[in-house]
Amino acid sequence: MTQALLLQDKVAMISGAASARGIGLATARLFAQHGAKVIILDLDEKAAAEAAASIGPEHRGYACNVVDKAACEQAAARAIEDFGHIDILINNAGITQPVKTLEIDPGSWERILDVNLRGVLYLSQAVIPQMKQQQSGSIACMSSVSAQRGGGILGGPHYSAAKAGVLGLAKAMARELGPDNIRVNCVTPGLIQTDISSGKLSDEQKAEIASGIPLNRLGNADEVAGAYLFLASSLSSYITGAVIDVNGGMLIHG
Repeated sequence: MTQALLLQDKVAMISGAASARGIGLATARLFAQHGAKVIILDLDEKAAAEAAASIGPEHRGYACNVVDKAACEQAAARAIEDFGHIDILINNAGITQPVKTLEIDPGSWERILDVNLRGVLYLSQAVIPQMKQQQSGSIACMSSVSAQRGGGILGGPHYSAAKAGVLGLAKAMARELGPDNIRVNCVTPGLIQTDISSGKLSDEQKAEIASGIPLNRLGNADEVAGAYLFLASSLSSYITGAVIDVNGGMLIHG
């Protein structure tokens, strides 16, 4: 039996997706398997192009600093020129820093808030006009369990603040853009084994964290990609303003 392609003829843009073991590239790979044409955005154009080529010749990689509004607009314009439309945006780009409240200096605050939150606004602003014109679109934003529980394992309070901001921004956009048939949702991963977390935790620490998770293990990038696929596809056509927890039950809340 042939597997149904959930994203046939769709064009998907994914930020921060060039890292080999990252959630962005895992999502790009899964989307491509489901028939999407994928645009990978990364700070490094060569890395973005190589990542795109690794999943197939029909995909593209562009340089884009999500904190630069003009760069986001150029990436959107280039995508429309190459493919004619943008159906899906995954606001995946993010950075973290494991510091305590009193250690957060002004530069760190700005850097963490800029990439994790301002970048979501700028890239969304860049694609929304095209989605409005189409009267369709799905935007999914990367938040974090640290926004919900007040701190994570690897992110400081400024990271929690930025990721909580993403939840509020996405819900407000969902409310505003619903009449244009544009859905906006969030994914909140727990501790996922990616390059960001690689080498930061000992096997003992990982085992200790896993013992507090009902599924008794850490997550992997493909499991977050699956949530993005659901939100990008017509399977979630009546879901907007939602937050999908991908944390193995680390945070079960009412």
